Amino acid sequence: MIRHILLVKFKSKAGSKAILEVLKNFEAIPSKIDGLSSVEWGENNSLEKLNDDFSHCIQMTFESEAARQHYLPHPAHEALKDKFIDVLEKVVVFDYTVP
Repeated sequence: MIRHILLVKFKSKAGSKAILEVLKNFEAIPSKIDGLSSVEWGENNSLEKLNDDFSHCIQMTFESEAARQHYLPHPAHEALKDKFIDVLEKVVVFDYTVP
């Protein structure tokens, strides 16, 4: 199993409606890509204030390395990226294999 984590900072001009639309598109993507078993997201609420201006986290779970490889060039992923880039200021991507 592979976890794919995005730490996201949205553009200051991005409205809450546009941000929510992108996040909903992430929620819908598992139904479009085999091997992508779940997506969840949340807004930072840490009291430590160490988030470096990243406001949201999106976590995806892939069943296998093959599933992640299938996702990366998938047309549904490319379409999602096209919408995401409009509101995205900065992103950190971090993947790891669950032992």
